This record gives sequence, C-alpha cells and structure tokens, in this order.
Amino acid sequence: MASPPIVPETLVVDHGKVYVSDHLSSVCRRMGISIQPARLRIGRDKGPIERFFRTLREDLLQALPGYKGPDIHSRGEAPEGEAFFFLDELEGIIREWTATGYHCRPHSSLVDPGLPGLRMSPAQMFGMARAGYIETPRDPDLAFEFLPTQWRTIQHYGVEIGRRRYRGPGLPDPGIRSPYDGPGKNGWPFQVDPDDITRIYFRDPATRTWHTLTWEHAPEARMPLSEDALVFARKLAAAKYRYPDDRLAVADLLERWNLGLGTTLAERRMALRLSREQAAIDLPDTGEPEAASLPSVRRALGHEPSPAVPERLAPAAEMGDDDESNVDDFYADALEDV
Repeated sequence: MASPPIVPETLVVDHGKVYVSDHLSSVCRRMGISIQPARLRIGRDKGPIERFFRTLREDLLQALPGYKGPDIHSRGEAPEGEAFFFLDELEGIIREWTATGYHCRPHSSLVDPGLPGLRMSPAQMFGMARAGYIETPRDPDLAFEFLPTQWRTIQHYGVEIGRRRYRGPGLPDPGIRSPYDGPGKNGWPFQVDPDDITRIYFRDPATRTWHTLTWEHAPEARMPLSEDALVFARKLAAAKYRYPDDRLAVADLLERWNLGLGTTLAERRMALRLSREQAAIDLPDTGEPEAASLPSVRRALGHEPSPAVPERLAPAAEMGDDDESNVDDFYADALEDV
C-alpha cells in the first residue's frame, strides 16, 4: 500500500498489558522511540485515535458482510450467516481504506497557519503536498526487531531456549565474549517468533547481518509450530510415554490434529493458528477471489457504486472525522417506549 513512511518519536499508550509489556518497551528502546502513558480515565489524552476508531467503524466496518455492531441494537438479523474475514484479510482491507480513503479526505481540523481557510487531507498535512515526499531509510529485515528477545549464552551445541536447541551459520564461537550489556552474564540477544519456534534469528553485531538458526527437531515438524502447541504436545507425551522427547511429542500432536481429535477450545485454537501459518507458506493457489475483490468490500472501499437504497432506508450523511456529536446519546431513546 503506497503511503508515506513514518518514523515515530513517541508512542502514547494506555495501561493495557500489551502496551506496558517488556516486549513493547524493548522494541521502542531499540528503535529510539519514547513511550508516553496516558493518564488513567482521561480519554482526551488519546482522543484522536479513539475518534479514528469510530470513523473506521462507521465508514468501513459496518458496511462489510458479517458486521455485528458495537451492541445488539446495531447488528443485522443473522450476521453469522454472512461472509467473514481472517485477520490478515481484514488488515489488508483496513490498510487499503486508510490509504485510499481516510488519508485523502479533507479534515476541517487540519489547518495550515499560512492558509487557515484551506481544508487539507492527512496526506497533504503530513507533507506530501507541502514539502514533497520525504524518503526514509528502509530496512528489509526490520520485522525481526519487533519479535520478542530472548537472552541466552552460546554453548558448544548452539543455543538453548525453552529446552529447545538451535544451531546454524553465523553463530559466534562459545569462547567469544558478548558485547551486549544484557540481563545475564555473557548473554546474546536472539529474536523468537512465538508462532513459529522451528527457527530463531540472530544479528551479528559486527556486520549487522541477520542469521537464521534452526531447531534440531524442525525437520520432524515439517511446518511452523507455535510455542504453546509444543508445550501442549509435551504434556500429552509425558502422560503417554515413560521417556518422551520433543520429536515424539510433535509427531503425536500432528497425528492427533490430523485425525481431528482436538477436544478443547484452546487445542482447536492452536490447530487453527498452526494451519494458518502453514497456509501462508506453501498452500497452492486455488483461484478463489481475495477478500479485497469481493463486491461488498469494493463498495465499502468506494471502488464500486452502492446499490440503490429506498429513501426511507437511506442512512444519514456521514459527518466526517471532525463532528462534535455525542456518541453517548446515540441510544439515549432506545428504551423510551419500554
């Protein structure tokens, strides 16, 4: 999606666990980004993003098939029977709407002090029209920086994380002292993807080159394997065998899921995540249309005209991202006749 690259200096976050986690703090520290927590129960500290969520819901989400609404008064008769989207598909739809719609629509609150009467879009205000395109360095390996970091020492057999041993090219010799001031003595940072523990990633501090280290039992898995799935497999193998190992545990788990023997909701969720990771790698193209090509999605993104709607059913005009209406009064008279 073509959009101006942004190098943030500060993140304003609320107090949710994911926003104050060590993972986010370490990523921002490596990227040189400061974190500014919002005050408790002070919504205006992050008012623009909250207002953006409302615009996203009213302009896009409620026009998609299967939308359930914020409460029971806003949903259709049977939304479960309509189409649904996987998270990656929904993310692609939202990104396209943001780039082609939201960023290109004038907002009355975006004002240039030199031209106070000119209404500007976010793309224009950001600098595309005022100062031209600002080129920022692009790192093709930037995604590795956002993975959780595990600090480990290097042994003669490689690296051990969660009772899993990894090895591969680019790993320093065990006798080399770490240049990092990590939480442990002579520790090295390794980036770990919780959804695929068959490999980890290491960056050479001298050349700044990323290297992939492979789990010793990765060939037996034959596909991505999540960390919680391995923990569950070890638990099943411990109850079944006297001397289980990871190779046997993974084989039994994959056979169990292949036969459809998953019983709990958590186990079915792990199997679904595993299948989604596998589908993203090597499933063949079936020729099915992508989510963004569905007629309903194209209408929501403004690529196709909407079907004619009777006048008595036509929705009210969108007030934009700068209206001052009170959301709390939206359903104030919903139970007036009760």
